[in-house]
Amino acid sequence: MAETSPDPVDAPAATRPTSSAPRDAPREPLWRDALGERLRSARRERGETLSETADRAGISPQYLSEMERGVKEPSSEMIAAVAGALDTTLGDLALQVAERILLERAVIEQAMIDRAAPPSGPVCRAAYALAA
Repeated sequence: MAETSPDPVDAPAATRPTSSAPRDAPREPLWRDALGERLRSARRERGETLSETADRAGISPQYLSEMERGVKEPSSEMIAAVAGALDTTLGDLALQVAERILLERAVIEQAMIDRAAPPSGPVCRAAYALAA
């Protein structure tokens, strides 16, 4: 009897293929990671602690910390609450995150182009023949 491999959909998330990109290719950041980095950056620019920002947003400091670390996949209501606490809008925050993702994608694409480029410098184009 032939063995069948498990369907990728049934495989654990860690082993499931995520894209058609080669395994060694750098990956684009996840939305939640880029959002978290932007939230942390905005909070730090204001010189605030997790507790101060979380109190104004009406969430726990622990939840805000998880958002900043990309651990949580927050709802749009939660993101809007934190955006308001940081004196920005959901739209402006989403735009900043999208711009960061686009910038990182451009860097990744350039790195892949650079990796695939032929070596620079002198190239030997001689042909060799072996006699029998």
